[in-house]
Parts: sequence; structure tokens; C-alpha cells
Amino acid sequence: MTDKATSDLWWKNAVIYCADVATWADSDGDGVGDLAGLTRRLDYLSGLGVTTLWLMPFYPSPLGDDGYDITDYYAVDPRFGSLGDFVEMIRTADNLGIRVLVDLVLSHTSIEHPWFQQARRARGSRYRDFYRWSDTVQAEPSEVAFPGEQDSTWTFDEAAGQYYMHRYYDFMADLNITDPNVLDEMHKVLGLWLELGISGFRVDSLPFMIETIGTNARDQPVTYLRSLVEFLERRSGNAIFLGEANVSPQEQQRYFEVDGGDGVQMLFDFRTCAAQWLAHARGSAAPVIEALNSRPRLPEQAQYANFARHHDELNLGLLSDGERDEVFAAFAPEQRHRVYGRGIRRRLAAMLGHDQQRIRLALALTMALPGTPVLLYGDGIGMGEDLSLPGRLAVRNPMQWSPGPAGGFSAASRLYRPARAGGPGGYRAVNVADQRHDPASLYSWVARAIRVRREYPELGWGQWRTIKVSNPSVLVIEARWRDGRMITLHNLAADPATITPQGDLADLKRASQVLGDLESPYRPGQEITLGRYGFRWLRLPD
Repeated sequence: MTDKATSDLWWKNAVIYCADVATWADSDGDGVGDLAGLTRRLDYLSGLGVTTLWLMPFYPSPLGDDGYDITDYYAVDPRFGSLGDFVEMIRTADNLGIRVLVDLVLSHTSIEHPWFQQARRARGSRYRDFYRWSDTVQAEPSEVAFPGEQDSTWTFDEAAGQYYMHRYYDFMADLNITDPNVLDEMHKVLGLWLELGISGFRVDSLPFMIETIGTNARDQPVTYLRSLVEFLERRSGNAIFLGEANVSPQEQQRYFEVDGGDGVQMLFDFRTCAAQWLAHARGSAAPVIEALNSRPRLPEQAQYANFARHHDELNLGLLSDGERDEVFAAFAPEQRHRVYGRGIRRRLAAMLGHDQQRIRLALALTMALPGTPVLLYGDGIGMGEDLSLPGRLAVRNPMQWSPGPAGGFSAASRLYRPARAGGPGGYRAVNVADQRHDPASLYSWVARAIRVRREYPELGWGQWRTIKVSNPSVLVIEARWRDGRMITLHNLAADPATITPQGDLADLKRASQVLGDLESPYRPGQEITLGRYGFRWLRLPD
């Protein structure tokens, strides 16, 4: 459905797809994915129905943290191509109706960045104030970001003669947002990529980006984020910030509304994601219902981004210890499946035992939740992880295009990251070529689900509520927008479920199914049946 409102606020009815240039497709046979390879494979995203591509960092970097340790915000890493290749990719994506978001990593730089190298040489350098320095080790601001891999947030630099702060690894120094020169540089960074045609930024580590710990202004109001939002709105009226903030619902509001004005347009909903996996583990809808109903009120322009999995560890930090143990026991039973004591480093399909029905349920639920769905590359075909890779890299393995050598990712004998051939999630069993024209494949189902999701803006735009039913394993959400009304039902248990359409669901006797179980077609009547891990999206006539 095309509508002026949904077109203006495009992000509220988008389908976002996260990909990594380095692991997507290699065009020149050097074993590293590149922008030219990405461009050649954009037709895959178009066929899938994706409206927005989110790219992980492709800037110059020593790759100490997979590209999040940046040495130049204004360039493309030569391994991936040039700015010309980037512009060609943007043009091709635009021709296919695909918007592009790029990662914005403004909380820190690599210590190899020229700014830090100049800052450490002299206290009088204009770049000295770009970072956070101390003559003594200050108190730790909180638990380290990567337990087991990181001991402190302060490291002594011999050349500088002082300690510098780093929320993450010691090779990534935190920027000082209270310095006006830092803000000026960040405006230039935003301006460059907006001029090259992107539609917005995924903002990395939003809470750390705007904090003033380790500076002389820790008690002063922070207007840094507000300034970035105002700059974005001035330069491009329809560009967005998609913020990464793994915080409680009460804290989310401060990012949507900053200093009494507009904040970021979108936030990842980590709380609902964690609740979704607790619900899958228990076979109960209650955790998702509680998470959804705890969401704060949203400004008109704002939206949540929903995901079952993304490119980092599946962070369960917002669950209690007992709840986290339940999820670990169900989906990460081995210690090697876990990371940082709080997360899971497995892909969606592997976590669900490559059970096609459970995979479809998880993806259907993610796309039905109030907000905008985000998919990780490879999850649309059921790719598995590679646990031989360290940490979070286990889920950042090469895309699987064919059953041939290296899964069609590259013709090189030595790859940027190994391609996994065997097992139920390896490229011999799971790849695009085998699924793309198979109507029964996961790819074909995902393409259909995305098409339905885009056709009915109630799901992204509508006023919504959860509806309580007698079976605790069934999650029921009603979404209304203008004259449209949809009811989605998802059975989180292995046992089939039956729902009687009465009370708030009485109108379902007139509904038609737009997505659901193929094994048991929907027949309007006295009862609604849902198979094991079954689901139905029902729409009532206008």
C-alpha cells in the first residue's frame, strides 16, 4: 500500500537487512568481499523485498575489532574499494528502490587514527582534547564492555605520559564529546556520507557516545546528540539515526526526545529481543507481552527496530540471571556457544536446531512485532555460524551463495574469513542458488513474509495492543491503522494450540489469512488452530 504518510516516514514501514561488505561477495578474487561484489548482489536483496540495507563498517581500520576501530571516517578501506565504488553501489541500490544506512562509530577511534597519534605526542596539540586523559587511573565507570577480554577502561600511554579512557578495547580510545572541535568534525563526517546519497546512520554504542565520564564536564547537560540530530535534519530532511542502546525501557525515552526536541528516529529494542528468546525457551508468550507493554510512549516520528538476531552477540544482559540461564540452557547449552557471560554467539538457525518451522516462527514474530524488522544477512536462508572463529565473529561468516567452493563467496584459495562447508548450516546444504527458485525454501517464505509485511502498514504504523487468550503459549497482537485491522497469532510451544474467536477476537470469523501455516489452511469458524510453533496473520475487511 502506497501512502503519503508512510512514504514521508519511510523507516516506519521498512524492512532492514544488515550485511558486511567484507563477507558478502568478493568480485576480484583476493579473498575479501568488496563494494563491487556487494553491488553485483544487490539484486538478491531486491528479490527478497528488502527496502533498506545497513552496512557494517567499511572504513580504513587495523581490524582489531572487525572494523569498529576506525582510522579515517572520510574514506573507504582500500581492501573494499574506493569512494567511487561506494557511489556506484548507492546508485545501483537507489535504482532497485533500496535505501542504505552506514555504521556511525563516533564514540571512539583506533589509537592508530592520526588524531590520536598527534594527541599523544604533545599536550599542546589541538587533538589532545579530542580524547579523554587522566594523570591517574580513575574509578571504573561500570563493568567493562567485554568481560574476559578487557581488564580496564583506562590504559597508560607512554608517549602521552597519561592514561586514556576506552570503553571497549585498549586499542580504541574514547573521544571527548565536550570538545567543540570533535562536534565540528562529526558534523563533517555526517555531511560527507549524506552528500554521497545514504539515507541515514546506525549509531554504534549510543549511550557511550553521549556520556561525559572522563571529561571535566561530567555534571553538565549533554547536548551533543541533539546537535547531531539537528545537523542531520538540516542536511537531509528524510535521513535517520538508528540508535544502538541496550538500555531499560525507562532509559529509552531520553534518546527519542532530547532536550525537549526530537531525538533519534529509531532504537533497537534489546529488551523485547531478549524477552522473545525467553519466550521461545519457555514456550510462553508472557515475556514478550510484558516487554511490549513496558515500552515508553513514542513521538510521532519514532520507531522501534525489532530483531531476532543481529551481527553482535545475542545480548541477554537485560534478563535476570535465572532468565538468562533458561535461554542458555535452551539455545546455547555448551560453553563455547556463549560469550562475555551474558550473550550467545550462535546464528538463528543453529540456535533453533535448524528446525524450519521454528525458524519461520521466530522470523514471523520478529516481522509482526510493533516496529520495523531487522534481518541479519544469511538468516533468510538458514545459515549456520562458525564457532571456530573467535567471539562475535562466529556469526560474521561469509555469505553462502552456492554449493560450490567457498560457497560462491570468492574464487580465492585464501579467504578473509573461512567459509563453512559442512553441517546442516554449511554452504553445501544451505545456499542462495538452491533456494532462490524453490517455492518451498526458507528464502521463498521469507520473501513472501516481507511482501506481506510491506503490504499492510498496520504492522509498522498502527496502534497496537496485546490480547490475552486462554492458551499461555499463544501471543496475540492487534494492530490498527486507519481502516485496516490485523490480528497476528504466534504459538511459541511445540504442542498445537486452539483459540476460540470470542470477546476481542469475535470478529476473526470474518478475517482472511495473509500469512501462516501451509500445513493447515485457515478456515474462518468457531476455532483457530495453530500447529507446533505455528502462526497466522489475519486481516479483517475494511
